Amino acid sequence: MIAEHSLVVLDCEPPHERLNRGDVGTIVHIYEGGRAYEVEFVDGSGHTVALITVNADDVRPIAAGELLHARRTA
Repeated sequence: MIAEHSLVVLDCEPPHERLNRGDVGTIVHIYEGGRAYEVEFVDGSGHTVALITVNADDVRPIAAGELLHARRTA
């Protein structure tokens, strides 16, 4: 199980039109002992771009050495 407030990488086809596979979000809630997560994705200003519920298989913890990338959402 991934801990609340952990950074995670979206590892599936995005369930939201403003997200891409590989986007980084923060777990804000854990469901059913880690079977699903509520993940918040924010822009560089800290404004929420998307708040989605995903299955545990749809995200993975960000790994040491991975580089974050910036892109425009609109």
